[in-house]
Amino acid sequence: MSTSIPIAPDQLPPTIREYLAAHTARDVDAALRAFSVTGSVTDDGQTFRGTEEILHFLNKAGAEFRYTTELIGARRVDDAHWVATNRLEGDFPGGVAELDYRFTLADNLIAELVITPR
Repeated sequence: MSTSIPIAPDQLPPTIREYLAAHTARDVDAALRAFSVTGSVTDDGQTFRGTEEILHFLNKAGAEFRYTTELIGARRVDDAHWVATNRLEGDFPGGVAELDYRFTLADNLIAELVITPR
């Protein structure tokens, strides 16, 4: 992904906004519906592929910590690639983290999500 254009978070595609809201609310079923059946999530060096593994990721990601999530930025790379930046604050090591959620969309579903520290 090359250059990206900053956008207002409400300009992210509906699928991404719905996923982020569901993930923040820890609504696993709604978050899972945003993914294609062959989708993948890469977080903390581990990749989860397909519905069953993504469900495992959604159920376990951050479950051992209490934290808040705030969407602080968004960028459009092209029609299929978008980046949402979240700021997490909580009782995890370090207490504060800014993470880029790099989305690839296909047919209005998340084909790939890569979460990286900012």
